Amino acid sequence: MFEDLKKSALEYHALPEPGKIAIAITKPTETQEDLALAYTPGVAEPVRMIAADPAAAYDYTAKGNLVAVITDGSAVLGLGNVGALAGKPVMEGKAVLFKRFANVDVFDIEVDATDPQVFIDTVARIAGGFGGINLEDIAAPACFAIERALIEKLDIPVFHDDQHGTAIIIAAGLLNALELQGKTLEQARIVCLGAGAAGIASMHLLRAMGASRDNILMVDRKGVVHADRDDLNEHKLDFAITTERRTLADAMRDADVFIGVSGPDLVTPDMLAAMAPKPIVFALSNPDPEIRPAVALAVRDDLIMATGRSDYPNQVNNVLGFPFIFRGALDVQASGINREMQIAAVHALRDLTREPVPAEVLKAYRLKTLAFGPDYIIPKPLDPRLMDYVPSAVARAAVDTGVARRPYPAHYPEA
Repeated sequence: MFEDLKKSALEYHALPEPGKIAIAITKPTETQEDLALAYTPGVAEPVRMIAADPAAAYDYTAKGNLVAVITDGSAVLGLGNVGALAGKPVMEGKAVLFKRFANVDVFDIEVDATDPQVFIDTVARIAGGFGGINLEDIAAPACFAIERALIEKLDIPVFHDDQHGTAIIIAAGLLNALELQGKTLEQARIVCLGAGAAGIASMHLLRAMGASRDNILMVDRKGVVHADRDDLNEHKLDFAITTERRTLADAMRDADVFIGVSGPDLVTPDMLAAMAPKPIVFALSNPDPEIRPAVALAVRDDLIMATGRSDYPNQVNNVLGFPFIFRGALDVQASGINREMQIAAVHALRDLTREPVPAEVLKAYRLKTLAFGPDYIIPKPLDPRLMDYVPSAVARAAVDTGVARRPYPAHYPEA
């Protein structure tokens, strides 16, 4: 089966022409007059306008609907540091998803830089032509400093999807799962296995939404992140609490929620059995989760489970977030994507899951029925209503928090 997948994947990327994206012309080019407008001498007029007022680039160029998807290739999928060029198929794939789901245009850019400062300087110098920057597949902890520096330097959205995209989808699914299990975010005892970009960002977002700092146990390769450790970087140190628990097994005892963003088969049946009644398990390691659904369900019939895979219920898939978050941010020419915009996306995804599922979604997934419940806590990626719910919520939050340069779009639904 693996060989068949390998062959199909290579043929898909190579034929009938290499790659997955191309550039399309959006204006007529049939006559001499068309060409005179597209290039010289007509192109001089928008040049003069932009030179006089840089904001005019939104009116006369593709900047307002153009996102740069940028990587250094240091943390590509589960393949690790494969280098910038080897990351290009993934960046092209990201471009496909942006265009397919939210009609956002993308240039993928692979920066051959091992020094974070060189990467920051490179991106900052080319950012002016884009409406937003999507950072992708950059290893922790460098990714935190890179994103922070670029947010400070630039006046367009900068969004590291491996951090915030993952966090937003996790939070949306978790809010629904907690409600179904009769629990609250404020009181839930949460274990996060994995202290990289996704884990740290997810816990920051959950804390911003009401989770208690003292109720979160983060676990890395050396065990529980606790206050007595002397090997923690600044990002882990923020989650170091005073506790006697040291191992993952210790952390899992009486936990309400497990969120895994680590590696395969790290959670044992005994660990799962030790969790509190009605546990929630997000085993998101891909392709092989921290504990497989069949194993988990054999141990606990009272749990709600999500994975990163499409062949199980409740797939935590970033495509539910980033295309629509950027769509909303671009449509109001936002200068950034702030915490309020992220939380607005969380609530939009949470709310959509509770709506009746249309027939076209059932058909796309070959399902007879689908309704809010233990096997449906997150919307399906092919749900067309995502374009109604998420961009409008993000745009509204951008306007309300003062980071929008344009008013809330008239074609968006009113809250």
